[in-house]
Amino acid sequence: MSKPVIKVQNLSKRYRLGLKEKQAETLAGQISQVIRSPWENLKKLRKLSRFDQEDESVFWALKDVSFEVKEGEVLGIIGKNGAGKSTLLKILSQITEPTSGKIEIHGRVASLLEVGTGFHPELSGRENIYMNGTILGMTRREIDSKLEEIIDFSGIEKFIDTPVKFYSSGMKVRLGFSVAAHLDPEILIIDEVLAVGDYEFQKKCLGKMEDVSKNQGRTVLFVSHSMSAVQTLCSSTIMLENGKIVVTGPTDKIIKRYLGAGSPDNFFELKNGDVLGEGSRKISLKSVFFSSDLNQQVPVCSGLDLFITLNLELNENIFNRGERVDLRIDNQLGQRLLWLSTKVENQLDLRSGKLVFKVPNCPLVPDEYVLTVYIHDGIEVSHWLPAVTTFKVENSKYFSNGLQIPPGQTNIIYPFEIIQ
Repeated sequence: MSKPVIKVQNLSKRYRLGLKEKQAETLAGQISQVIRSPWENLKKLRKLSRFDQEDESVFWALKDVSFEVKEGEVLGIIGKNGAGKSTLLKILSQITEPTSGKIEIHGRVASLLEVGTGFHPELSGRENIYMNGTILGMTRREIDSKLEEIIDFSGIEKFIDTPVKFYSSGMKVRLGFSVAAHLDPEILIIDEVLAVGDYEFQKKCLGKMEDVSKNQGRTVLFVSHSMSAVQTLCSSTIMLENGKIVVTGPTDKIIKRYLGAGSPDNFFELKNGDVLGEGSRKISLKSVFFSSDLNQQVPVCSGLDLFITLNLELNENIFNRGERVDLRIDNQLGQRLLWLSTKVENQLDLRSGKLVFKVPNCPLVPDEYVLTVYIHDGIEVSHWLPAVTTFKVENSKYFSNGLQIPPGQTNIIYPFEIIQ
């Protein structure tokens, strides 16, 4: 019987919100902040010593999490945004310290958590490969033996001697995964960051993770919002909710539980203190609303117009330099169905803080769907929220004879004619 290579006991992580103040924009404001901040932060830090669980400024990212992972096991970790998945992986990767609890890890760990994590931006891709190998305790000869395989798998041979700071997000993910998977770690930890890559590279990565677990006996921890990927790769899965494990067991069973949890009301809002997603947040998502009517809340129905209204927070005056907003709609297994992008427009004006996408004659069949939001400010990723919320599409008398769409026949409906 395989021995546990990861053992987590009563792991908890808390954060105190609001300890760091927003940067002042004027000289007078900066002087005032310098004078005031030490005293304000000291008062907040003192509260940590007389910790009160009911204090609204305290946020438990993880609470009493316990589980084991055996050698060669591929464990899926699923849950909605803010459930604690990324915090757990950061603690296991020794990036973040836990507040309490015990962790035992036996073996070298390689992690791919966020775009660019573990890379020095001024070094080339090749130099970063050697740096990461050295951190894992490998000799130069060992790294040399893997170098060509790493470069070939990444598919960025032409840019391998270019500084990483010039790489796109997709290139960083390609190199990051290739380094993590090929430098012989006993434990491989992969977060949702793979969603940045293209579909073909994702399939390539899933195949590699399956290979290192089944054929090389290594352990893999995999976080994803793609239920099809989790189902394909993972034999067992844990589901996190509000920082706690709510259920663990065979992957098929856990996915059914996850997909059946909750009922969307076609409205999602980021509340104060929410830190979902990645990016500079110069332009960030505040809320998203789904309806078949532009001006009021009505159910989204197959065949009727679909309006997706985004409310944005604008933190800097950075307009007319190529801003871009993309939406991706997946089914609940993570299969991509629709892609909507302002990239097709010559110029995008976001100064109103509101953006509406209209999908005429919604082609989605009755079901629940998953939305991913990607905002780019023209220079860098501003807010990327994978699988940020779900919305529901209801049935309607789609066909002219009043017939409704039969369930289970298709994912997408498209207008057609029968010519005799």
